[in-house]
Amino acid sequence: MSDGELTAYSLVELAVDRLRRDILSGRNDPGERLVEEQLTKRLGISRAPLREAMRLLAEQGLVEHIPRRGARVATLSDDDVRELYEVRDVLERHAVTTTGEHPDLLRLRSALDTIRAATDTGDRPALADAHRRFHVEVVALSGNRQLTALYETILVRIQLYMAVNMRREAETARASDGVHRHERLFAAVERGDTAEILTALSAHGARTYLS
Repeated sequence: MSDGELTAYSLVELAVDRLRRDILSGRNDPGERLVEEQLTKRLGISRAPLREAMRLLAEQGLVEHIPRRGARVATLSDDDVRELYEVRDVLERHAVTTTGEHPDLLRLRSALDTIRAATDTGDRPALADAHRRFHVEVVALSGNRQLTALYETILVRIQLYMAVNMRREAETARASDGVHRHERLFAAVERGDTAEILTALSAHGARTYLS
């Protein structure tokens, strides 16, 4: 790969990372138009790497291309979201019930520490990433890499709407509430109590926007 190709690729990675963080943190709402001219100015890149970034984000299910109207943040119907939650629940239950005794909790503890730090600083993009990472690490304790990869793709799509919850929670609840939920889940995992872990996951509050 030449220096020019490497630079172009780096710009694509930069755009993917920035736009993905914006979308998953709730900065951009589902259905919101993504205007090329505005994005090239904000990101400081040309149209070519931006369009490649948008193509990659579309593959991840985060961006939709609408004929003659350009791109927008992906939308999901109520049925889509409910179905994704059902798949998530199945994957979580399987992961939790197949996790062996005395798993290594180092990465899960690190994700919890990041949730605490991002909550303290009010860094919403970092907090959204930390929430997703925490749940992925819970599932990763099963040792099933294919299940974990599939779970993460489901979680990324759901997070389009979880971001709405997080923004609503920031307006109506104490910042520490989210930390305490994850601390309770971590404690259940640490005790190895399968029933308690599943109860903590089902009561985690991610579905409240559906009501």
